[in-house]
Amino acid sequence: MSGAPRNRSILLSLIMIAVGMAGMAYASVPLYRLFCQVTGFGGTTQRAESAPGTVTDQVITVRFDANVADLPWRFEPVQLEVAAKVGEPQLIHYRAHNTSGRPVTGQATFNVTPDKAGQYFDKIQCFCFTEQTLKGGEVVDMPVQFFIDPAILKDRNLDDVNTITLSYTFFRAKNQAADRVATAPGQAAVR
Repeated sequence: MSGAPRNRSILLSLIMIAVGMAGMAYASVPLYRLFCQVTGFGGTTQRAESAPGTVTDQVITVRFDANVADLPWRFEPVQLEVAAKVGEPQLIHYRAHNTSGRPVTGQATFNVTPDKAGQYFDKIQCFCFTEQTLKGGEVVDMPVQFFIDPAILKDRNLDDVNTITLSYTFFRAKNQAADRVATAPGQAAVR
């Protein structure tokens, strides 16, 4: 192969590699999210339509954690923990208080620890599935209905799991700019 055709071939190959890499980078976030949802990787919980119907006598303590990032909210679990029988549906609540004088929309992210328990922690109902808007000064209780999949008892890798922590962090919704949200009268705007 002479110089010019060979150079064109190398250039074309490099361009195709660059385009392929850009495509993979663009698809990596949705693919990673799908991977985490399927495998429970990184403590990602599962979604379920209903509980399995099988309840065992095995009890796992589930603790609740709450955090807020860049929102004028107070956010906390109503109860700090429950003793959950494996397979039994549990209904708990978190409480959110918008301390600003204006409506604020937030979206919660979530995970469980230890990470390896994520694939067996199933949520039936959760405020984290959608954005939440609280009016200025509003206080709401937000439900979470979950169960621990009985398959956890067959996974020898989880024999040491007696406690699972369900953690939420609320962030400002992507469509709401920080400069549009003011705090309660007499306080500076949240930026």
